[in-house]
Amino acid sequence: SVDCSFSRGVCDWKQDADDDFDWNPADRDRGDGYYMAVPAFVGHKKDMGRLKLLLTNLKPKSSYCLIFSYRVAGERVGKLRVFLANKKHAPVWEQNKGKDERWRTGKIEIFQGAETTNSVTFESERGKGKTGEIGVDNVILISGLCPED
Repeated sequence: SVDCSFSRGVCDWKQDADDDFDWNPADRDRGDGYYMAVPAFVGHKKDMGRLKLLLTNLKPKSSYCLIFSYRVAGERVGKLRVFLANKKHAPVWEQNKGKDERWRTGKIEIFQGAETTNSVTFESERGKGKTGEIGVDNVILISGLCPED
């Protein structure tokens, strides 16, 4: 498995230069490292911020599981979407509101066919809300299918 977390990960993360705002590091409550976040007050409604994970050396014709922690906290804070590079137009995962402030786990299967996925993009779309945040942390890539809960 490959640890793509932000505090100690070995992966290559890039801010998208063509979006409206950047994701920023935010300190974890327990003080052990940080996660990436978009506070609700950044930007205007419908603005987008994209954080891209560059994937190299994924073997063709194999499957991977991307597991990550996420939080969509706050009233009408916006949407969090995940896109795979070879399926640009439709998100493979989307969440637009959290029931509470808690962190949850997202999982995405990545099948490497003839076209290989060379990046995963976490996109935050700004909502109407003025409080809360959208956060992503503990991004891990494992080979094989995603485990059942």
